[in-house]
Amino acid sequence: MKIIETATAFRQEWANVNESAKLSLGLVPTMGFLHEGHTSLVKKSVSQNDVTAATIFINPTQFGENEDYEDYPRDMRSDLEILDHEGVDLVFVPSLDEMYPEGFETFIDVGSVASRLEGEYRPGHFRGVATVVCKLLSICRPDRAYFGQKDAQQCAVITALNKDLSLGSEIIVGDTVRSADGLALSSRNAYLSNRERGKALSISRGLFAARELWQSGEKAAEKLKSVVVDEILTGDPDISVQIDYVSVSDRSSFIEVGLVEDSGNAIILVAAEVGTTRLIDNVLLV
Repeated sequence: MKIIETATAFRQEWANVNESAKLSLGLVPTMGFLHEGHTSLVKKSVSQNDVTAATIFINPTQFGENEDYEDYPRDMRSDLEILDHEGVDLVFVPSLDEMYPEGFETFIDVGSVASRLEGEYRPGHFRGVATVVCKLLSICRPDRAYFGQKDAQQCAVITALNKDLSLGSEIIVGDTVRSADGLALSSRNAYLSNRERGKALSISRGLFAARELWQSGEKAAEKLKSVVVDEILTGDPDISVQIDYVSVSDRSSFIEVGLVEDSGNAIILVAAEVGTTRLIDNVLLV
């Protein structure tokens, strides 16, 4: 496994690797502090491509004021060991100055799909996501790039970005990976105390309960959302929970729907702060 720190060096290394053959390249962008959700994407890439690259870069432009950029969990040594074990060939670990050199002023606005839900509650978040992903896809030029379903709206933003700017990658979305008790894996789970983690489980319980209700015939979005809200607000009263949103939306546009008639076209999404940790999760209505 080769560790690369600059865009120029990555391009040169990939040109050297690919010089005598038409090899396919898979890319797994990450912010590090890797867990089984990340490794599931790496495994998918390794199985589908001749060469797999991963990136580790904590992107400051997708963090808002008073968010956790400075405190975001980091463990580069462990991350590199995991990637090496999983068969990654190239790891791009750019510095902040490499990605955002002095005088950098260009940012990307993806449009309406980035304006709702996370876009509303985290202004500027998707602007930062779209900009850094555009740079990574432009630098690495992968045949396929891999992202996780837990960040469903982010996947839609990246899919739109890739299509609209003709970046040429196939965007692959991997299933949400959960712990045995149902909690969606996230690097931010490390912030949770044991009691907060127990409370956080109400998010996935509520989502699964709403999906079961829909599968049993309930089509009204308001009824489905109320099941999620009720579940999240029950339990340990000493653990604070602030719900940003519970949404039943079209899975492509993220526009709210009133009735869910067709399987696979809608998604239930939650963003909530448990203690001081903001978590997101979702389930497809299938």
